[in-house]
Amino acid sequence: MTDNDVKNRKVLAVVTNYGVEQDELVVPVERLRGAGAQVDVAAVSMDDIVTLVGDKDPGKTVRPDLTLEDAVPGDYDLLLVPGGTLNADTLRLQDGTTGIVRSFTEAGRPVAAICHGPWALVEAGVLAGKRLTSYASLRTDIRNAGGEWTDAPVVTDDSGGWTLITSRNPGDLDPFLGEIGKTLAARA
Repeated sequence: MTDNDVKNRKVLAVVTNYGVEQDELVVPVERLRGAGAQVDVAAVSMDDIVTLVGDKDPGKTVRPDLTLEDAVPGDYDLLLVPGGTLNADTLRLQDGTTGIVRSFTEAGRPVAAICHGPWALVEAGVLAGKRLTSYASLRTDIRNAGGEWTDAPVVTDDSGGWTLITSRNPGDLDPFLGEIGKTLAARA
């Protein structure tokens, strides 16, 4: 990812205040900001975001930029949905999350979700006909939502009028971020 790929692109990351997988939030935010993108992290509240490593060990604390309620999806070029089992399970139950996901997909703007992050897309009802990957335990949920699950480090699907980028876990961050960079560059 180079500065020209993402410079002046705006990314919205949506999380809860507890349980997001540290590297699935921190690494994309740092790399995208380092390449010149503006990344805003929206959480349920303005309290600190407590990340976890491997869903159990305490990770870094991150300060949100705004709340899910205050996020204006139309202001952003791409939606990032990190995983972490606790984060993703709680995030998909937030009305603000499903509204944000639907706003992006209905407007034809890209969504990038990793690990358990696709649960938010299942809940929003936007996966019919989409090919994607995730943490393996989500495959039945994705299939039941009309998606086609595959086991690959990164999957990009441009069908249905919007781009979906997905990966399985933190070990797939390099190809995941590579696809995010390509997608943002194409929107420049």
